[in-house]
Amino acid sequence: MNDTPQTSPGNVPEDGAYARENAAGKAGSAPYRTSARETSGATILLVDDNPQNLKVLYETLNDRGYHLLIANDGEKALSLAARHQPELILLDIMMPGMDGFSVCEHLKASPATEHSAVVFLSALDDLEAKVRGFALGGVDYIAKPFQAQEVIARVDTHVRVIQLERTLKSRNEKLEADQARILNAISEGIYGLDTDGRIAFANPAAASTLRSTVDTLIGRDFFDLHFAKDAAMGESAPGRSTCKLGLEEHRRNVAMARPDGSFFAAELWATPALEKGELRGAVIVFRDITVELQAEAELEEARKTVQFQRSELDHAARLSTIGEMTAGFAHEVNQPLTAIANYAQLAVRLSGADRLDVDGLRQVLGKIEAQSHRASEIIRHIRGFVRTPSGGARAVSVYDLLAETCGFAEVDAETNEVELRLEVPPGLPPVYTDPAHVHQVALNLIRNALEATRSKGSHDAVEIVARREGAEMVVIEVRDRGCGLPPEAEQRLFHPFFTTKQEGMGIGLALCRSLVQAQGGEIGFKRRENGGTCFWFSLPVVSGEDAAL
Repeated sequence: MNDTPQTSPGNVPEDGAYARENAAGKAGSAPYRTSARETSGATILLVDDNPQNLKVLYETLNDRGYHLLIANDGEKALSLAARHQPELILLDIMMPGMDGFSVCEHLKASPATEHSAVVFLSALDDLEAKVRGFALGGVDYIAKPFQAQEVIARVDTHVRVIQLERTLKSRNEKLEADQARILNAISEGIYGLDTDGRIAFANPAAASTLRSTVDTLIGRDFFDLHFAKDAAMGESAPGRSTCKLGLEEHRRNVAMARPDGSFFAAELWATPALEKGELRGAVIVFRDITVELQAEAELEEARKTVQFQRSELDHAARLSTIGEMTAGFAHEVNQPLTAIANYAQLAVRLSGADRLDVDGLRQVLGKIEAQSHRASEIIRHIRGFVRTPSGGARAVSVYDLLAETCGFAEVDAETNEVELRLEVPPGLPPVYTDPAHVHQVALNLIRNALEATRSKGSHDAVEIVARREGAEMVVIEVRDRGCGLPPEAEQRLFHPFFTTKQEGMGIGLALCRSLVQAQGGEIGFKRRENGGTCFWFSLPVVSGEDAAL
């Protein structure tokens, strides 16, 4: 049978759009079909062995925007349905040869026509026939003789339903395709698990990471597949509480087994899969972090190396500082030692006198003791500065920190005949820092300030001033009225091996910047009005319970 456009017998208007299809059909009732006058309309197949019924149906639905096909027996109806896949089929039950029930069975058995809605047409009005029609997949039943308004209403309704279903199906298919493309493009492995932990979905990245295939992963038990060899893990395996209790999980550096028995370090996220509030399983996202962990280990090793080298450099700088201050220390220590020797000689003479002057001897011994304490204090400062270990950051009082540093610089200040003046406002919060590093930085800046002041021939005091800078930092300034800095020092002052001193190596300020930045602070300088320089550095304030120090 060909498939040219058809029309009903002569009672149906014929124009250039219509033509007879099957000249061999039953006289006066051969199957006909319309052309696609409304290409955007639904296709409806009218099937009845009675030409008069076909004519009535045709005229009822004509000019309503439908693409009408007509057939006068079951075989032709199946052929037209297979070719055009109509949205709706109005199907007569009582036909010679293949009846409407048989046609419906064939339609529903074919993937091409199973989704076409079938509305049965029959003069049969018994319940059994209707039930059988619905059981075979029919969606409605129209009793003969037809009522035009009823036919139109039912056809319009079913066509709208079918079109909506097809639109929804198309959108779902597009959504699923988009979802599949996204899942396939994601580099992390993704599993969909049911509540028993069985793998219902796996994306290509999961298969690639596990050196397997998606098909071999589907249906496997997630916990047996990846964590069965770790007996200690048991109920604590990643994702188990998500499947059972709906709890979110995040694990990092978990040993995850591949199907081939090898292991890799994984990071996993487990999220509960909910449907209308009911737990349906879990979504597992995982990735291989073996290379990432190696990089982190290498970075940590490098950080420790830098920390060690910085500590060594800091210690070397301390020794260098002590070397530079040796002459001053020797002079300061020699004074009390000389006094002790003189007082000791006097004590000997007093003790050998014919009449023992007990009070005088007691005064001399007291002076010996005082001079001993003075010498001991100087040596304690030296030892304290050299041996103060880098014990790591902790909460420290700013006043204690700076007062101790001024103690270290006391001998230098006396040598340069310049006073040190410390100003720390009350209520200043403690800072979180390594005291040894701050000692080194502050002492370096104070000694530079003393030398600059002496170079200018000034005796103005060097000021060490602390102040709050916002909510999170404390700034410490070292101010002098010395000779100031040359213009070219602006950009290079903190660069290694740059110095404005004739005998300097240029590592002091570079080391200071490294130490301050390691504490989370910054360092800089500014020129003072009326001459001199102000160097400053900042330190982070302690927060929480340690702030009450």
